[in-house]
Amino acid sequence: MTTSRAQWSSRLGFVLAAAGSAIGLGNLWKFPYITLENHGGAFVLVYLAAIAVVGAPIMAAEIILGRKSQLSPVGAFGLLARGRPGGARWRAVGYLGVLAGFVILSYYSVVAGWTIRYIVMAASGRLGELAHHPEALQGFFGAFLASPGEQVLCHSLFMAATVGVVYFGVGRGIERTARVLMPLLFAILFALVVYSIPTPGFGRAVVFLFRPSFAELTAGGVLEALGHSFFTLSLGMGAMLTYGSYMRRQDSIPHATLTICVLDTLIAIMACLIMYSIIFSFDLEVSKSSTILFTTIPVVFFKLPGGAIVSGLFYLLVAFAALTSTISLLEVVSSYTIDELGWGRRRASLTMGFAIWVFGVFSALSLGSVGSLSRINLIGRESTTGVFGTLDYLASNWFLPVGGLLIALFAGWVLTGRECRDELEGGHGGLGWSYGVWRFLIRFASPAAVGAIIVSVILGAEYQ
Repeated sequence: MTTSRAQWSSRLGFVLAAAGSAIGLGNLWKFPYITLENHGGAFVLVYLAAIAVVGAPIMAAEIILGRKSQLSPVGAFGLLARGRPGGARWRAVGYLGVLAGFVILSYYSVVAGWTIRYIVMAASGRLGELAHHPEALQGFFGAFLASPGEQVLCHSLFMAATVGVVYFGVGRGIERTARVLMPLLFAILFALVVYSIPTPGFGRAVVFLFRPSFAELTAGGVLEALGHSFFTLSLGMGAMLTYGSYMRRQDSIPHATLTICVLDTLIAIMACLIMYSIIFSFDLEVSKSSTILFTTIPVVFFKLPGGAIVSGLFYLLVAFAALTSTISLLEVVSSYTIDELGWGRRRASLTMGFAIWVFGVFSALSLGSVGSLSRINLIGRESTTGVFGTLDYLASNWFLPVGGLLIALFAGWVLTGRECRDELEGGHGGLGWSYGVWRFLIRFASPAAVGAIIVSVILGAEYQ
C-alpha cells in the first residue's frame, strides 16, 4: 500500500473537487434538455429517487475502494481482489475505467472548447451581432463545427488548461483550482437564477419542474432518469475512486457522498430554472435540437436586459463546469501511469495529456463530415456519425454502465460487510440501520438498476 500518497487538505477540498468532477455539461446542458423532453415534475421525482437508489450507493462504493486501497483504479482492484474470487481478473475493471477516462476526455474537451469560442465572441460583441439574426447564428454554428482549424484550436486550448491543472498535482493543482472555480460557478449560477426571476416564464418554469404529472411519464422516461442519475455523478470511470484514494482517514465518506449528490442535483435544478425561464418567456421550440445552448439561448439573452453581460457569464459558467470535469478525467489516466508505471506527476500529465489531445483531434476533425450536431449521447439520445459519435456511444452506453455494474458487484459481493462498514464508519462514527440500507442497495438494487440500463442498450431502447 502506498505510504506517501498525496491527500486533500480537508473534507471541503475533497467535496469541492469531487463535486467539480460530477458537475459538468450533463448538469447544465443535458439534464435541462431531457427533463424538458420528459415533461418535467414526474421525471424529476423519478430522477431524485434514482440518485438515492443508484447514484449515491455506487459513489460511496467507489470512494470506499479508493480510500481503502490508496491506489488508482487498476491498482485498487488488483490489491483488494488479491486472494478473493476472481483474483487478478478484477484489475480489468480498473483498466476499463482508465480507458473510459481517456476516451471521454478526448471528445469531451472538443465540446468544452466551444465555450472558449463563445466567451470570446460575447466579450468582443460578435455574439450580440449574430444573436440579432437567428439564421445567421445557426449558420455560424454549422460553419464553426465544420471548421477543422477552429475545432482543433478550441480543443487544444481546453486540453492545455486541463493539463496545466493536473500538472501541479492534487493539492497545488486540482484542489486549489476547485476551491477557486467551484465558488465562482455557484456565484454565477445563483446570479443567473436571480436574473431569471423577473422574466415572464419563471413561474411557469417552477410549476413545470415541481408539479408532477405521472400520466405524462413514459417507461422510456423512467429509464432515462435512471441512466442520467448514474452518469451525472461521474460514476463507472474511476474518477470518484481516484479522488477517494486521496481522501484522509478522518473524513466521512457518507457525509461527502451526500454533499456531492446534493450539490450536483442543486446545480441541475438551478440550470433548469434558468433555461426554462428563458424558453417559456419566449415560447421557444426546442424539441428538435439539443444545440440550443449555442444556437437558441444566445438569441434570447440579447432580447433581455444586459444580454451581453449575461451571455458572457453563462458561457463562463459552462466553461468552469466543464473544466472541473476534464481535470478529473485526466487525473484518472495520469494516476494510473504514476501508480502502475512509476512515472512522475509531470511526465504523466504531459504525456497522457498529449496522447489524449492527439486522439481528440480525430474527434474534432470528424465534426466537419457531420456538418451539424443535432444530438449526441452527452447531450441527447442519439449519436452522431464519425469518430466523435462512435466514441461517445461506446463510452456512454458501454464503458460506464459496465464499469459501474462491476464496481457495485465488487463492493457488494467481493468485499466483506465488515470491510465496507469499517471504511464507511471511519471518520464518521456508527451508521446504525443506514448501513444495512446501503448494503442492500449496493448488493441488489443498484446492480439491478444499472443492469436494466445495459439491457436497454442491448435491446436498442433509447434511455439516453
